[in-house]
Amino acid sequence: MRSKVIELSKMSYKNYCVVFVIFALAIVQAVGHDTELYETAACDSNACFEELHGALGDCSCNVDTIDYFNNVKIFPRIQSVVGKDYFRFYKVNLKKECPFWVDDSRCAMKYCHIKTCSKESVPGIENGYGNDDDEEFPALKYSENAQTTPCGSDTDHDPALGFLNMTLSAASQYEIAKWKAYDDSIGNFCECDDKDADAEYVDLSLNPERYTGYKGPSAHRIWRSIYQENCFRVKTNPYESFPYVLSSDLSNMCLEKRVFYRAVSGLHSSINIHLCSKYLLSEKKIGFAAPPEGEWGPNLEEFQRRFDPSKTFGEGSNWLKNLYFVYLLEMRALAKAGPYLEREDYFTGNPVEDEETRDAIRNMLGVIYTFPDHFNESSMFIVGNQAIKLKQEFREHFWNISRIMDCVGCDKCKLWGKLQTQGLGTALKILFSGQWDSFEGDSDQGRLMLKHKSHKRLQRTEIVALFNAFARLSNSIRELENFRNMLRSHEETEVFLNCEKDVEHRTRLF
Repeated sequence: MRSKVIELSKMSYKNYCVVFVIFALAIVQAVGHDTELYETAACDSNACFEELHGALGDCSCNVDTIDYFNNVKIFPRIQSVVGKDYFRFYKVNLKKECPFWVDDSRCAMKYCHIKTCSKESVPGIENGYGNDDDEEFPALKYSENAQTTPCGSDTDHDPALGFLNMTLSAASQYEIAKWKAYDDSIGNFCECDDKDADAEYVDLSLNPERYTGYKGPSAHRIWRSIYQENCFRVKTNPYESFPYVLSSDLSNMCLEKRVFYRAVSGLHSSINIHLCSKYLLSEKKIGFAAPPEGEWGPNLEEFQRRFDPSKTFGEGSNWLKNLYFVYLLEMRALAKAGPYLEREDYFTGNPVEDEETRDAIRNMLGVIYTFPDHFNESSMFIVGNQAIKLKQEFREHFWNISRIMDCVGCDKCKLWGKLQTQGLGTALKILFSGQWDSFEGDSDQGRLMLKHKSHKRLQRTEIVALFNAFARLSNSIRELENFRNMLRSHEETEVFLNCEKDVEHRTRLF
């Protein structure tokens, strides 16, 4: 009789645990997929996310609003856009030497290598349509060969007496080329190398951004150089091995310097999230059903290692907030240049595909225009000569960061580093170069009413980088929701296991 009572007691307690867990899962499911409101419930039970909600700082927006807007409205649309042929192919020079230090620390892992493609395989490029300037290289106008072409058979003047010698020396041609390069760079926030002889097209769909195994001193040197030498700093950090600016020090910076640091930090956070969400869980296995390139998926432990406050001097949550901040900044650039981007051709030579691309972009931009709390760039660089100097420093610092990407020792990491840096640089160009400012616009949305092709155009590579960079930020915010759910599931499993242990402990007492 006593044994039956014990058995019934065990079954009753186990059933109680099961019912409790099912009830908890139902609540999580209901909260996690509520799309009726902008707000999503913050998960206070985990250190990585307990402070990731509420006001974002340096803008009027909050994290919860962006979560809903991105995950429900933007993410599916931007994924559709960058899946189009126009945005799949990115021209980049991956053979440049590091301009700052000698480093032969090349990544030997197979996952670091990329697959390039020929110019002929890129839709639309063979037809010469790349948004690039078609004018002749200016120095060539003054070569000796250019002056030997007959001007005609006019007889009303003496050719010898009227001869105009327009030949320039090689040294002068070199100087003119430098002048053109300088003129072209005015307003640019990053180095563009798509016209280099070594530049090649890369199919981004064949080279996804994910964990490659690139780490160690070479990788750490990249980010240390970015933060310690190219970010504005208030003072030397007391933690010698911690190159980042502490959030407590940001309040001592002016708005412009805070924006710069938070944009770079947000980009860094986004890249780290990509690596954690597409982590190499196991190498290629033998068998018919085994994945051909190994098993890839989210690594919760790696995510916690990179963002848990207890392992990041309390900065992990702030780094994640910076992701939302740079997302707002790039989305504002898309909104500001929206009417221009809506009129772009996005030519690939496939009329049906091109029209679908234009429709997808117009649809996404239409949604972006409805966002209630865009980043306000008009509050920056507004104090006379000091503002002009600060904007120049701002541009030069980011230009250096784009050049540091050539020091990355992993080709795939370099590819995505250069693309996302150029994308952010293009956003900064739209917001702060002045080329995109106009008195004619939509006062409510701050959009520019540009006459297509009458203003300086964005190059094809800049457009491809801008949309793909924004897509990467959107993907990172979406992946945060996946990690939240993983942590909830992990905690629920622990609750269930603790229940079972408690049951076993209680049964021993009978």
